[in-house]
Amino acid sequence: MKMLTSYVIDAARTPRGRGKAGKGALSGMHPQEILATVLRALPARTGWDAKDVDDLIIGCVSQAGEQGANISRNALLAAGWPIEVSAVSLNRFCGSGQQAVNFAAMGVASGAMNLAIAGGIESMSRAPMGSDGGSVDGNNMELRKRFFQVPQGISADLIATIEGFTRAQIDEIALRSQERAGVAIKEGRFAKSLVPVTETGSDKVLLAADENPRPTTAEVLAGLGASFVGMGAMPIGPNGETMAELAMHAYPAVKAINHMHSAGNSSGLADGAGAVVLASEAYAKDHGLKPRARIRAVATVGSEPVIMLTGPAPASEKALRMAGMNAKDIDLWEINEAFAAVVLQTTRKLGIDPERMNVNGGAIALGHPLGATGAMLIGTALDELERANKTTACITMCIGGGQGIATILERV
Repeated sequence: MKMLTSYVIDAARTPRGRGKAGKGALSGMHPQEILATVLRALPARTGWDAKDVDDLIIGCVSQAGEQGANISRNALLAAGWPIEVSAVSLNRFCGSGQQAVNFAAMGVASGAMNLAIAGGIESMSRAPMGSDGGSVDGNNMELRKRFFQVPQGISADLIATIEGFTRAQIDEIALRSQERAGVAIKEGRFAKSLVPVTETGSDKVLLAADENPRPTTAEVLAGLGASFVGMGAMPIGPNGETMAELAMHAYPAVKAINHMHSAGNSSGLADGAGAVVLASEAYAKDHGLKPRARIRAVATVGSEPVIMLTGPAPASEKALRMAGMNAKDIDLWEINEAFAAVVLQTTRKLGIDPERMNVNGGAIALGHPLGATGAMLIGTALDELERANKTTACITMCIGGGQGIATILERV
């Protein structure tokens, strides 16, 4: 079957709020309402009718409590969209929002959909990590005998140890993220996609700009203690093994994990939502919509589940092969800054020029609302392609449990 083209018509997001209960500007808002803010804004931005949407696909990681009960459908209703529009929520951990966009692109490219909206939501202040119960392995003790999946911070430190990264290299990624995000905010590079969040039922603006960025220096970053030393030393194994020792069982050449990720070089907790509009060529033409980009390729891979966070490079390589491209053909890279070592490992593996990577900062500066980040990054990449007059972008993320995801955009 000949595949059609899936076009990106628009992308929008809320600002990222601090993901700490009672401290962030969005922490008092129900997550359905945060997502509804984006959904209400989208149709008017480019002039399509919500009744034409074939499906709303939304990623969310902690699907419990306020974020449970199919948050996609409830946010759609909260936004006032027609009740005839269907909606689904999905979870691929940190890749959820990006996966939602990729699924929507597949639906359009297959001919099954003409207009699909996809994105993500996460209110980490109201639905903290782990609020859906269980751990990354679902507390399956039999599985745990084969793969003891440690917390991601320990995995990030394990990557840094194996790769031989220094604390200075790790902190350099963090400093660059803060500096580039500061420039992007000052120059209004995010303005095209940002939808201010107002108090439900009023015009009072709760948040109009990203709340997480903090000016810093190399000296300040170097002075921060490593965050996962205590966690790594916890005796949790059946024979009293520590977290770090259990991680090293999968990598016997490693004699000790060098803990170097801190609050300054890891992604910040955040609240926020983002969405992308995808349409077929026929729908865009019939409704006078001007496509901004097309989806060249999408890909996912599985990777070793203990080290967990090395999936972005092979996922990107897979997407590049599908598009008939190589890494040097990509003008802009968005590599999610879950931890600085992930960015360093991916850029080293793919031979990426740092000047093409995360040019407007990343999650270390801006925050990482788990289920929403992937959709947000696609919008950021699209805006930057247009601003810088570039053609191609690759968006890639590491994923808990050992996976990676990638999307290649081509500006039209």
